[in-house]
Amino acid sequence: MKFRFTLIAAGIVAMGYAGSALAQEKTFRLLTWADYAPADIVAQFEKESGYKVELTLSNNEEMISKLRATGGAGFDLAQPSQDRITGPQAEFGIYKPMDLSKLKAELFIPSMLDATKKNTTLAGKVYGLPHIWGTDGLVVNTKLAKMDNYPDLCKADFKGKTAVRLKRPTLLAFAFASGKDPFALYGDAKAYAALMDEVGKTVTACKGNLKFFWDNKDQLLNGMRSGEIVGAMMWDTGGWKLNNEKAEIQFIAPKAGALGWIDTFAIPAKGKNDAAAYAWINFNMRPEIAAKVAGSAGNFTASKGADQMMDAKLKAQFAASFPEAALKNVKWYPAVPAGIEDIEGKVLDRIKAAN
Repeated sequence: MKFRFTLIAAGIVAMGYAGSALAQEKTFRLLTWADYAPADIVAQFEKESGYKVELTLSNNEEMISKLRATGGAGFDLAQPSQDRITGPQAEFGIYKPMDLSKLKAELFIPSMLDATKKNTTLAGKVYGLPHIWGTDGLVVNTKLAKMDNYPDLCKADFKGKTAVRLKRPTLLAFAFASGKDPFALYGDAKAYAALMDEVGKTVTACKGNLKFFWDNKDQLLNGMRSGEIVGAMMWDTGGWKLNNEKAEIQFIAPKAGALGWIDTFAIPAKGKNDAAAYAWINFNMRPEIAAKVAGSAGNFTASKGADQMMDAKLKAQFAASFPEAALKNVKWYPAVPAGIEDIEGKVLDRIKAAN
């Protein structure tokens, strides 16, 4: 009898493990940005696919930190920007190569797919696919200020009335505005450090103009709404959002060029549900789905044909901010080599500490 109960108990335990494994197989753990997984899109995916989505919102720094801490475990899909893939992969091995045979490539804009594959390739293997893209430039209250390039934020007329982030995009923007190409120096750490030192001095000298180094979007948007801030380095959708509220606030592509980014799909090294990850990718790149997600984010998408379904006002704002010459002048972030962000971090620390 005791043996019989032992067998029954063992069977119950085995069933428990099987049930747990099955539940895990039907769970999809997504690490992504705010607005990239709207509730209605998640609900539709769950209904169509049968997967249950576990959503974690993050940003580039946190994504890398989370995946580095676990060796690439805990999530089935992440969405880092394309410049944050090959460097962390080479250093920490936190992603696994994409299986392109599971991809519906016809859903992507070919040029954007090819460019992102090139920028996320390491040792002959592709680690990222394009999803949402956008730019950083200038947002200006045109009734209160005239600006067309990043250094205009530092003009004496605007003392205490401008804002930037204490992050690497600010350093890169001012580097381009100085006439240098920081991306061309990625392979020369000494030359890159020298350029960043120069830029650091420029931004430090500008601190008197900065009302604050903004670190959340509400802080910045409210500052622009109130007129407390007359110009800022900001992402395009923030500018277009404000333009919907006040026509005089406009997003401007600076003379030095807006900084262009592409957020990707990347599969963590120890993700347990690749099937769900590819299902989510292919689902998201369907034009009608991509248009809704892009509308939620306020940006544009790498989905072929989705632009035809986008909000007409957003398309008009994009056209006004990016005439052909400005679009050709966008500085697209390339992959960040190991060590570059350490150089930038030291410069940012010095700017923060400076009086």
